[in-house]
Amino acid sequence: MASESNAPNVRLVGAVAGVGSGLMKVAVGHGFDTIKTRLQCSPPGTYKGAVDCLLRTVRNESIFALYKGATPPAVGWAAIDSVLLGSLHNYRLFLVEHGLTETVPGSDVKRLTLVGHGIAGLFAGWTSALLATPMEQLKVKLQLQLQRSSADRVYKGPIDCLRQVVRARGVLGLWAGFSGSLAFRSNFLFMFGSFEALMRGFSKLDGTPYAISTPMANFLSGGLASFVYWIMAIPADNIKNRMMATPHDRPKLSFTATARQIVAEGGFKGYYRGLGPTLLRAFPVNASALWVYEGLMRTLGAEKHSSI
Repeated sequence: MASESNAPNVRLVGAVAGVGSGLMKVAVGHGFDTIKTRLQCSPPGTYKGAVDCLLRTVRNESIFALYKGATPPAVGWAAIDSVLLGSLHNYRLFLVEHGLTETVPGSDVKRLTLVGHGIAGLFAGWTSALLATPMEQLKVKLQLQLQRSSADRVYKGPIDCLRQVVRARGVLGLWAGFSGSLAFRSNFLFMFGSFEALMRGFSKLDGTPYAISTPMANFLSGGLASFVYWIMAIPADNIKNRMMATPHDRPKLSFTATARQIVAEGGFKGYYRGLGPTLLRAFPVNASALWVYEGLMRTLGAEKHSSI
């Protein structure tokens, strides 16, 4: 398997499949993400909850306001998931080639351990943070503009937002909040570790009246694993988004300073602001995205390397 897995087409299929996953995430989940970001970054008491935020956003700014900041994700999430899932696939192959394997019960086939899947997810999350940080910063800044008319907004669009950030802080200013992004994306350890554990659980149903197809197992495992991921990741997501929401004409806040600010404003429960719409969004977005990703991986021939 080692020689086959080094073939360029095998190394690239994860990146290609990740493009489809990223586009699916934006199509299904951006409206939920806008509500989550506003709840996290608005002063305490601005909204009574997720439903109040949704209703006020639509009433004051129209239904299209839910898709403010959608352009960076529409372009960027395809690239981000290409990096995330492409690097995940390659980290898995690397760990298999270097012996982090176990024998599949009842056979002599070797596969990557659950720990290995978690480690691959961790490193894939860190790798994707390099590209995700500037994309997410533009998205957050655009989502937080409450004005109905585009003429009244500070940023006229993603390109204008990028120009203003670079003008005020230089090119590296696009990576403000990078430490928060690293902390947040470390939780892909839990996402892909639990996804694999769930897939193995569903595989045990084969040959029973409760057996389900592999695509349906991908869908259910992706949705359920996203609950594990977000429950672990939401504190870091709050910190990251607060860091990115800081106006570019104000001093940047460090990770620890932002964490202390959240606690000072709302106690430790402040770390869980936005959890409601996040969990509502999590299942359909991630179930659909991983269903698309795994389906494309099979279509592109990666099923030959299913032992990873």
